[in-house]
Amino acid sequence: MSGILYFVPTPIGNLEDMTFRAINVLKDVDYILCEDTRTSGVLLKHYEIAKPLKSYHLHNEHHSTQKIIEDLKNGQNVAIITDAGTPGISDPGYLLAKACADENIEMICLPGATAFVPALVVSGLPNHDFYFAGFLPQKKGRQTKLKQLAEERKTIVLYESPHKINTTLEQIKEFFGEHTRISLSREISKKFEETKRGTINELIEFSKSKTLKGEIVLVVNNSEIKEEENEKPSSKNKYKNIHK
Repeated sequence: MSGILYFVPTPIGNLEDMTFRAINVLKDVDYILCEDTRTSGVLLKHYEIAKPLKSYHLHNEHHSTQKIIEDLKNGQNVAIITDAGTPGISDPGYLLAKACADENIEMICLPGATAFVPALVVSGLPNHDFYFAGFLPQKKGRQTKLKQLAEERKTIVLYESPHKINTTLEQIKEFFGEHTRISLSREISKKFEETKRGTINELIEFSKSKTLKGEIVLVVNNSEIKEEENEKPSSKNKYKNIHK
C-alpha cells in the first residue's frame, strides 16, 4: 500500500501560525522534504520535531522527484514544507504533486499560512473574483504578462521582492493606468507588518520614500476604470439617434 504525501504550510512570520495538525503530521511522517535544511531546522527544533530532512528545491526537484515517488510507493509517508508558506504556491511542490497525481498516490494538503490571502483580505479591493499571478517573469515575457493582466477585470495579486518593487510599480502604472487602485502588504505576520493602500501614484511615492524589506504582496485593481471606459459611447455610434 502506498504512503501519503503531505503538503504542510509553515509560518510566513510568526511561529505561532503553525497549526497543531501540522506539528502532528511532521512528527508522524517518515521524513520531511524542505527547501533549506538550516531554515527548516530552526522551525522543527522549536516544535521538538526530530525527523530526517531531505533537501527539495528548485535546483534539484527534477532529479529528486522519482526517488520520492518510489519511497511513497513503498509505503513511506512524506511531508513537504518550504521556507515559509504553502508548498506549491510560488515555491517547490508542483512537480511532485503532478508525479503523485500521475501515479495515483494519495496527497493531502493541510490548510495554513500563505502570504497572498491576508494581503487580499485587508486590501479593501474586490476579492470575490481575483487572479493570483505570483511573481512576474524576470525579463522575457514580463511586458507581455503585464499587458495581459491589465486586460483582466479581476483583482490581480502579485508577489514582488524589495529590490524590484519600484520598477514593478512604475510598470503597473504604465500598463494599468495612473488611476489604478493598489494595496501593498509586506512583512505579513511579522513584527513590522505593514499595508499601504492608494492609487498607483501614491504607492510609487510611498515606495520611493523608504527602503522596503521583506516579501511584498501587491493587490491591484483597475476594473472600475474599465467599466467607465466601456460605458462611454464610441465615436461610431454616439450620434446615431440624434436625427431620428
